[in-house]
Amino acid sequence: MNEISRLAQVRARLDLPVARRAAGLLEGRHRSIFKGHGQDFDDLSLYTPGDDVGDVDWKSSARAGIPIIRRFVRQSNLNLVLVVDTGRNMAAVSAGGEEKSKVACFMAALVAYLARDRGDRVALVAGDSERLVQRPPRASTQDLEVMLHQLEGCFDIDAPTSDLDRPLARAMTAFQRRSLMMIITDEARPEPRNERLLRQLRVRHEVMVLAVADASALTLTGGGTPRPVRDVDDELHLPPYLQRRRALESSGERAVLARRRAVSELLRRQQIQGMIAESSDDVVTQFIDLLGRQKRARR
Repeated sequence: MNEISRLAQVRARLDLPVARRAAGLLEGRHRSIFKGHGQDFDDLSLYTPGDDVGDVDWKSSARAGIPIIRRFVRQSNLNLVLVVDTGRNMAAVSAGGEEKSKVACFMAALVAYLARDRGDRVALVAGDSERLVQRPPRASTQDLEVMLHQLEGCFDIDAPTSDLDRPLARAMTAFQRRSLMMIITDEARPEPRNERLLRQLRVRHEVMVLAVADASALTLTGGGTPRPVRDVDDELHLPPYLQRRRALESSGERAVLARRRAVSELLRRQQIQGMIAESSDDVVTQFIDLLGRQKRARR
């Protein structure tokens, strides 16, 4: 196994104030997922303004002549499930110039890092049209490092084609306890054919989508020199005169915007918040914004 700690790499790129803000927003997910009280009875207590009247123990209150409520132990740990697209499309280039798989792995490592510091457990379901990988919820540093290493090994230019329905379906059947599902894919997904499973998953769990932006074949280097774009099958070369045609560039931009609007509308219908990162440098900022939007949507 590569000895480089993926969690340490996240820590090196995460300023303490930013980490605290992200952890605070993640804490809000506990309150939204675990509504009400836990199932384990603790003790009886005097009612105070602000307590849930549904917790009043009417028999005890009648005997004592004052309002008495039942206290419960709240379940505080959260399961986060990484549902990751490992199709060969994820080995292509992101808008920031990295392989999309590198950005996806950093997304997964960021979630694992924040969860570990809270004592939450992280599970993995990764798959494509031919493969499925599943790891149970774990919270230890060693278990998370092994999980991230295994996920990294799933990405390859020779991998099978993407089929997001397969990991979504496995996540649906494998996790009965209400969890926070983080779907990691590229900006072309989820697709309309994934909507039925997303709807079912959304009923049972809280769902977010973390997407990686695709590179454009018209992308130029800073010096204006055309560079090859790694496609899922081979390197894609466009002649310089085509790369510099404004009409072609505008057409490509319109197609990208239309696709993004279609994905955004699909997520809106299912009340799912999503983000798109162009590179690993972009992930932390976009992820914090995602958590903030999710928190506001819950109000």
